[in-house]
Amino acid sequence: MTTHGVPSGYDIRLIAPSGYPHTPEAMQRGIARLEAAGHRVSGKEVLERRDLRFAGTDAERVADINALADTSHPLPDIALAIRGGYGAHPLLPMIDYAGLQARLTGAPVALVGHSDFTALQCGLYAKSGLVTYGGPMLGADFGAAELDALTWDHFWHTLSNEEVQAEWATPEATELAAEGILWGGNLAMLGGLAGSPYFPRIEGGLLFVEDIAEPPYRVERMLYHLLHAGVLGTQKALLVGDFTGYRVSAYDNGYEVDVVLDRIAEAAGIPVVRGLPFGHGPAKLTLPFGAPARLAVASGKATLRFSGHPRPKTP
Repeated sequence: MTTHGVPSGYDIRLIAPSGYPHTPEAMQRGIARLEAAGHRVSGKEVLERRDLRFAGTDAERVADINALADTSHPLPDIALAIRGGYGAHPLLPMIDYAGLQARLTGAPVALVGHSDFTALQCGLYAKSGLVTYGGPMLGADFGAAELDALTWDHFWHTLSNEEVQAEWATPEATELAAEGILWGGNLAMLGGLAGSPYFPRIEGGLLFVEDIAEPPYRVERMLYHLLHAGVLGTQKALLVGDFTGYRVSAYDNGYEVDVVLDRIAEAAGIPVVRGLPFGHGPAKLTLPFGAPARLAVASGKATLRFSGHPRPKTP
């Protein structure tokens, strides 16, 4: 069933693999919006869990993920992370990768989140080959005081269509056409996992990155780590999302994130495409981690097309 361009009737299960809700009112707004759109939201009990700074113990939080491998329970259409923060790294050795691969490969289930969720996406793709989504979460996005129209519309459009196209303005002057596996997410999570068994080995891909509260020198250091680890230089392009919430000082002397990107483009020898609506800002696309995609840049506009992403069945 579809209402005003937005499908309704999906089963949405909340998962809390990282931090506990620091803005409970945003979580309730997110639930209210999803239910008002005609969806069923389960797993609300995860909002009440607390253990230190986490949304429950490691065992409780990884159980949210491993429950998707339990054949005695029906699968949701969407498994939606409530928020990021920190907490996914300790879960990586505890995930039932074989069980998830057996049950979710080819299944129309959307696992969605961003920020710290990137660590889980890396592990799931590296160990199980599962395609997940970098996209909105319950609190910061669906529960925002002002719901962003692009975020809301593109989320449902992506889950409802076999092939998806997204466009954005970019300052890049060079024309580009490239194809590859679309993957990426939070830069700190990617850099923190590079070289580990939970980091995907993807060459010739379209790598997208974003981060928050990371000053330019740390952004450059993380990008150089990916370059020195043999990751960045093998990609077809680097798609740059939002880098927000950082500060520079007089000592930086004009050293901004854009300068970092120019330096890394030269060092890595790959195209850098800026302006991707993705990250910790209010406007974000929903991007499949691990799906084939095509990128075109011309006349100040970037166009991304992708397919092969898991799509919940229309209710």
